[in-house]
Amino acid sequence: MAQNIHPTAFIAPDAVLGDDVTVGPFAVIESGAKMGASCQVGAHAVLHGHVKMGAGNILHPHAVLGGLPQDTSFKAETDSWLIIGDNNVFREGFTAHRSSKENGETRIDSGCFFMNNSHVAHDCKIGSNTIFANNVAIGGHVEVGNNVFMGGAVVAHQFCRIGSFAIVQGTTGLNMDVIPFMLIGGRPAKHYHLNTVGLRRAGITGERYNALSAAFRLLKNKQSLDELEETEEIKQLKNWLAVKSKRGTHGFIEVSS
Repeated sequence: MAQNIHPTAFIAPDAVLGDDVTVGPFAVIESGAKMGASCQVGAHAVLHGHVKMGAGNILHPHAVLGGLPQDTSFKAETDSWLIIGDNNVFREGFTAHRSSKENGETRIDSGCFFMNNSHVAHDCKIGSNTIFANNVAIGGHVEVGNNVFMGGAVVAHQFCRIGSFAIVQGTTGLNMDVIPFMLIGGRPAKHYHLNTVGLRRAGITGERYNALSAAFRLLKNKQSLDELEETEEIKQLKNWLAVKSKRGTHGFIEVSS
């Protein structure tokens, strides 16, 4: 179907654009870039050549996707990628860099919302339905789960993990991992309690919520989770804890499942 391309936009001849794509004034889509159907590219936005993007994504003005990693040892000829799913929103000034490794990937899944001037560094993995508020910046190799909310101006050190359904209070600095389903904040950062509002919105209530509450108390007391009923969330929590952390966990000791 027809595409709506502003005459001042630059689109490389071998860039691949799906049906119903809109490209605004002075936008740039480089050689090798791939974009699915019904995407919208705002004025002055840039899609570098090592980007593969699904359908329905929206790039607001001055968003830049797939730039070189901010790694002083990186060689520009390295063949690496930024892989993006469907229906994400990238607001003004957002940046995401491709991987620093040969054939590596920085990955953003689907349904995420990235507010003004937030940043995803090289080799990060971002799950689905996650929100970055204004000025969030995460270092290389950070992993962010599904349904996470990162408050304004949160920063995360390289190799941190932020578990699914976590909420990070604004201006928090993370130099260790964030346990799934939890609310974390403060200076230094610490886990306060379950992400009650986020869990309720996700339908994690009743016995499922109670199981997580019991797990939180056990973790605070450095006790095993083995005796808990294995709800879907408890299984997810145990699997997350079973992965060896490169940074450690804020305020908790890893508990074997």
